[in-house]
Amino acid sequence: YSLAEGYFLPPLHFTTDEALILALGTEFIGQNFDSQYHAVAESAYRKIDAVLPDKLRQDVTYLTTNISFFAADSLDNRQLDNLRQLRHAILACQTLRFEYTKRHQQSSEPTLREVDPYSLARLSSDWLVLGYCHLRQDIRVFRVGRIDNLRILERRFERPANFHPEWIKPPDERPVEIIILFDSEIARWVEESQPFSAVAREYNADGLRMTVKVRNELDILPWLLSWGQHARVISPESLRDRLRNEIEGMAKKY
Repeated sequence: YSLAEGYFLPPLHFTTDEALILALGTEFIGQNFDSQYHAVAESAYRKIDAVLPDKLRQDVTYLTTNISFFAADSLDNRQLDNLRQLRHAILACQTLRFEYTKRHQQSSEPTLREVDPYSLARLSSDWLVLGYCHLRQDIRVFRVGRIDNLRILERRFERPANFHPEWIKPPDERPVEIIILFDSEIARWVEESQPFSAVAREYNADGLRMTVKVRNELDILPWLLSWGQHARVISPESLRDRLRNEIEGMAKKY
């Protein structure tokens, strides 16, 4: 085989924004993945950087010096190792076995799970893995930070051909509806930090009336307490009781 005379591959031509995105992507990968992907990302960008014209390289260097990513919470060695194994298991379609501790459960003892991992997602402070849980016989989402003693099994699985990861569950899959009234002076900060699915918002003379849907009342309890006297639960009564008991318990300690 031979190439025709005069045949050539055109050189890569990046705009400043294109090269900047690649450089920032390298930094993001370095902060949110383990050392293996960090090294690969840096190696890939060095190859791109080598073909940039001097003026473009100077512009990109200047911008990357003044635009930064900061990970909310860095991963410890255990989580980084879990992440590496999860990537391998997703690619090889191998079942995982691990111990998992839920935040709200009657016992603090972890449960043993066998999971077919389908997909990974980066949360602000952790990684999530989505897959088929053999214990629950359904699709479940797990926080990587709550996974212990992770092992990759020899057993392989076949991911459904029509599977599409749905990380954000629609409100109708969150059966508990909660109505909260927030004082006007904090309404802006409530909307900025809202970690739950709001299905309705209404501003009136009393403040912000918000309706949210959650899977469990306990999920929203810490967030509500963080607003102190500036938040008032209108319904359900069961959540008002939970808050009242928690506040009374706190008062006894002070």
